[in-house]
Amino acid sequence: MRIRIIILSIAILACINVSHAQIMAYTAKPLDVDSVKNDFENQPYFGLYKDNYFIFGPSFKNPNNTNTNIKFQISIAQRLTRSVLPWNTYLYLFYTQKCFWNVLEKSLPMTDLNFNPGIGLTKPLFVKDRFIGKLTFMIEHESNGRDSIQSRSWNKVSLAGNIWVDPSLMVHGKVWIPIIDGENNRDILHYCGIYQVGLQVMSPNRRFSGSVIMTKRLGKFLNYNTVIELSYRFLKRDNQYFFMQYYNGYGEGLLDYNKFHNQIRVGIVIKPQFFSEF
Repeated sequence: MRIRIIILSIAILACINVSHAQIMAYTAKPLDVDSVKNDFENQPYFGLYKDNYFIFGPSFKNPNNTNTNIKFQISIAQRLTRSVLPWNTYLYLFYTQKCFWNVLEKSLPMTDLNFNPGIGLTKPLFVKDRFIGKLTFMIEHESNGRDSIQSRSWNKVSLAGNIWVDPSLMVHGKVWIPIIDGENNRDILHYCGIYQVGLQVMSPNRRFSGSVIMTKRLGKFLNYNTVIELSYRFLKRDNQYFFMQYYNGYGEGLLDYNKFHNQIRVGIVIKPQFFSEF
């Protein structure tokens, strides 16, 4: 079953057609209203949502066979309407799947699978006839598909925003109203947080990017989960990047959401068309 999930995930990535020429056009210069609207209306219904990556690495604390693992994420979006909805929005179905795979253990167990479907409205933002980002209002569910004492789940009504400050700097944030339905994760806000903020910096030639994502946990003033990501595009006209991710905090996966992780992993990432979602 787990191998079939991996094969299906790879097949999904292979079927997604992202136009690199469009990516370079969007990131190299400010975008006008008409070009962005045309792309939202004419782009394929099916595409990438968040970063899609496959990375491997150890824990900083006492690395061993159980805490050195593969982490991979598959994230897609399906536009549900062709026409523009009220307030110049577009309706999307979102799906993200995050997996942790202990390939150094004898049976190669896939220890934690997190499923995150959602549906929401996305609104492109324009200032002085230039595209500067977008807002997304969505309802999402996240669970690990387990039962009994290993079951974890919660729901969120979320509002996310991505804003280009200039062509090389994007800031983003997300807040949510939680609806916790999992009996075994009633304290999840103390670990998985109540909102997140971050920024992404790109080099002028768009080959290199770095980002910081901080998720505020419930409780003390400075208790954040922190993710640092670096990526470098192999070839100028490709959409595959060398990728490094450092995770420090709680809530990396749902099964062990209340356990601290200090982990670094490297691998490859495929990025969405406009910019990365977090």
